[in-house]
Amino acid sequence: MEILWVLIALVMLSFVLLPVLRRRRGMIEQVPAGHPDAADPADYGFVREEELDIRMPGPDQDLLDVLNVVQRTHDYRAAQQLLAGTEAEDERRWQRVQAFAGAAALELHQRPGGVGDTPGGQWLRVWRAEAPKDAGGAAVHAEFLVQQAWRTSTPGTDDFRIIMEEAKDACGQAALLAPGDPIPYIVELSVARGLSYSRPEFEQLWLKILDRAPAHMGAHLAALHYWCEKWHGSRDQAMSFAEAAAARAPQGSLLAAMPLFAVFEHLPEVNLVTGFYQSEVVTKAIHGALFAVHAARPDDPMLAHVRHLLVFFLVRAQRWSEAVNQLIHVDGHVGALPWTLAGDPAGEFAVYRALAVAGYEANGGNPASLPH
Repeated sequence: MEILWVLIALVMLSFVLLPVLRRRRGMIEQVPAGHPDAADPADYGFVREEELDIRMPGPDQDLLDVLNVVQRTHDYRAAQQLLAGTEAEDERRWQRVQAFAGAAALELHQRPGGVGDTPGGQWLRVWRAEAPKDAGGAAVHAEFLVQQAWRTSTPGTDDFRIIMEEAKDACGQAALLAPGDPIPYIVELSVARGLSYSRPEFEQLWLKILDRAPAHMGAHLAALHYWCEKWHGSRDQAMSFAEAAAARAPQGSLLAAMPLFAVFEHLPEVNLVTGFYQSEVVTKAIHGALFAVHAARPDDPMLAHVRHLLVFFLVRAQRWSEAVNQLIHVDGHVGALPWTLAGDPAGEFAVYRALAVAGYEANGGNPASLPH
């Protein structure tokens, strides 16, 4: 989940709807705008497509305020204070570390610097230079290097390995500054995937995280990638990892939604019929995620991540009313899977939202019958 990368080179759609949309993970057929069967999401109070916030999955006003201050003043101290005031085990700390690292990476991409020019993200360099013992700054720097490796070089190349080795060292330094903080080890999960850690090495790293934050949803999502078929595992291993996490999830934990993320990571790269999304495996994963959402704290920072993925699956399964119910809670923010995989996250989200509303109305729903 890299929160701010999706800001780079976004091209807004010049039109809202297409009769047929072919997507990376399947095909969606949609009625054209103006068709008698077309519904208007605006009637439901949803945010206009051009106003959707693509930076985060849900609201975090403190983070947005601090990001604005840091990027306006190029002074790291507001970020330092926010992280210092965020508990180590809090999911928000991981999200905020990602956000600050992403902001610095984006700035560097936009202003790489040259003769006489200050490169973007200089405030992060100053942070590390002026506060070398600050655990928050060390964690942000490690995550910054990870993001740089994935964004600027190709896995397996010398450049990629050099940056990842530097990131690994940065994770170790961050861990020494805060022995009980799981964040440096969570950052290292991405390093483990990029540097192809052996199973024993990865499991040793994972145990360090479980010792510090056993129910950390963000950590589980990061670890899931390692076990996926496209990296160092298989479909069965990824699902086993996800189901084990769901089985040991404490009451109220969103870990019960992990199987849905495992299913998503292994969707075939072909056009799929609706029946797949109504199959037993997918239906079971959807129900697990719905249960997790129902049982979770309303302020759980990972709740929006699960709701966004549910929108994708519920629309695909033509469970329109349930999809609209999830949209009510997340509309306005689209910085989450699956939208961030698209070149235009806001446009991708808007397509699914329009489909959900159209299906909802086609089955007798209307704005007045929305759940409250």
